[in-house]
Amino acid sequence: MGIVMGPNQYGKAEVHLVAVDRSTPRHSIKDLTVSSALRGDLDAAHLTGDNSNVLPTDTQKNTAFAFAKKHGVGEIEDFALRLGRHFTSTAEGIDGARILVEEAGWQRIPVDGEGHDHSFSRTGEEKRTTAVTIDGDRAHVVSGLKDLVVLKSTGSEFWGYPKDEYTTLPETDDRILATAVSARWRYRHTDVDWGKSFEDIRASLMQAFATTHSLALQQSLYAMGKAALESHPELAEVRLSLPNKHHFLVDLSYCGLENDNEVFYAADRPYGLIEGTVKRDDVEDEPMAWYTTPEF
Repeated sequence: MGIVMGPNQYGKAEVHLVAVDRSTPRHSIKDLTVSSALRGDLDAAHLTGDNSNVLPTDTQKNTAFAFAKKHGVGEIEDFALRLGRHFTSTAEGIDGARILVEEAGWQRIPVDGEGHDHSFSRTGEEKRTTAVTIDGDRAHVVSGLKDLVVLKSTGSEFWGYPKDEYTTLPETDDRILATAVSARWRYRHTDVDWGKSFEDIRASLMQAFATTHSLALQQSLYAMGKAALESHPELAEVRLSLPNKHHFLVDLSYCGLENDNEVFYAADRPYGLIEGTVKRDDVEDEPMAWYTTPEF
């Protein structure tokens, strides 16, 4: 029986990069967390410690900073594509790259009713994401968002489920439905207006969540993915992870009060976790687009 080296990659994780555009008196900022990973002819590094094809991870970090200065950041998909193609075209023995980018949002601080030219506040925990994979001469783009917290105060039910001796959850025809949306969508090509596509897809997801009378969070998940695909032909599939942020009705009978779906205890754990993929039935799977990226 022989022992060989299997699939592998290496890179620099979570480079926090903040770029300020000072080309006009009204500044703008990009706040990115960038991770790079390279693949290729790396057996010698693992088997004998030969580093002749190992571009240092510190160099990968420096390249991200330098590219932000030389080329600007722009849309995170374009930034990731530039980095990935640079590494695979210039690094000896490297033929594959995966670039992950998360973008934190900032908004202008209002002063006298107008956004200030150079003062900002964070928009919250939501982040825009992209995962670009360069595989030889092919480029795959999987973009998305994470930690977008949404809530419906009605329009959600949950009943008709199996019950056994361990079931204590009561059925309901009116409940709060809340989740922190993490969504990833795979593009069919790279000829995309990334910023507009992102905003439109996000709006499709949110509108479907808001308008679907939900009998289960699974039903909401499918409706959200379906809405994004129907309105965006550039997409091949949408993968969603929806933790159920439970809100339990508080029993106020101990003090003589009737709680008519008005006061809730918001539990952070344990929580239900609903995940799934909504995709076109006429588009081929692309496993390399998701290489070492979590499925949901």
